[in-house]
Amino acid sequence: MKKTILALGILALAAAALYTQRGPLAERVIAHLAPAMMSANTLATLEDGLHVAVCGAGGPMPDAVRSGPCLAISAGERLLVIDAGSNGVRNLVRMRYPVGAIEAVFLTHFHSDHIDGLGELATLRWVQGSHQDPLPVYGPTGVEQVVDGFNRAYALDVRYRTAHHGEAVVPLRGAGMRAHSLGPGGGGKLRAINLGGDLKVTAFRVDHDPASPALGYRVDYRGRSLVVSGDTIKSEAVAQQAQNVDLLVHEALSPELVMIINSAAETTGNSGMAQIALDILDYHASPVEAAEVARDAGAGHLLFYHIVPALPPIPGAEAAWLQGVADIFSAHTLARDGTTVSLPANSDAIKVGRHRL
Repeated sequence: MKKTILALGILALAAAALYTQRGPLAERVIAHLAPAMMSANTLATLEDGLHVAVCGAGGPMPDAVRSGPCLAISAGERLLVIDAGSNGVRNLVRMRYPVGAIEAVFLTHFHSDHIDGLGELATLRWVQGSHQDPLPVYGPTGVEQVVDGFNRAYALDVRYRTAHHGEAVVPLRGAGMRAHSLGPGGGGKLRAINLGGDLKVTAFRVDHDPASPALGYRVDYRGRSLVVSGDTIKSEAVAQQAQNVDLLVHEALSPELVMIINSAAETTGNSGMAQIALDILDYHASPVEAAEVARDAGAGHLLFYHIVPALPPIPGAEAAWLQGVADIFSAHTLARDGTTVSLPANSDAIKVGRHRL
């Protein structure tokens, strides 16, 4: 008994000593980990091919595991981003992507949830990459207005940072963004964006009225291909671009769950939310409709993103959102922040994974 009491006493003293030294101990651990964390580069670890990392899988409403719409597309050592929803660039940092290496951003349209992280993304890219040229931002007609607004809003911040850190670290000429309009994309016309090398990006018009014009994008690289629908109803344009594509990344809204929100809003006297819930039904595809597009196009895999409505953290919520999908197209994944899909060059492999955030 005495030995047991003595041992417990020693353990208690040791625990107390560790507790009182927790700050210095944590500092030593951080000092040990910091170099590895700062040098980590997920892009450098990927095999040659076309890769998607979901930096934002949600829509406009808060969701614990899905940030605003954001997709990182990497091809070889090149890194593109499609849409820049809130928290997206922070997720990229958590996933150890080199934000300074972002070559360009492609916007599908200008709803706030697709652009509200754009200023932060451009700033982090500039600071981390010491860029001499502004970030290229491609989008439909109106992208000039959006980019000009962000550049104006961040103008003071830019001056502060250059004055503080110097031209060598944050060159003034490389701050902000430069708009590249892809036009309205009407009449079924496609718009190819020349990025050089084996990487090809093609923009096409989708239907998200009254948010118009709105675009989807197709990306091709060394025998692999993917299509991003952008926000749209079930679209013939998406179906055409997705013919035999390796990966279809498609937005979707669950009408059944949105109508539950509508009913709850009416019950609680929130007429505005009730009306919004009704309105959004007419310019998004349902999960089943997106599955039909994937099936009819012969896509290799379907990745759902821009998940609407935000799903509560309860068992079965994702199953409720996906009702009926498996009967139509079984090769599907419901994205969360950090979901990845890899398409190795010149092969048929489709590898689904997930970064831990």
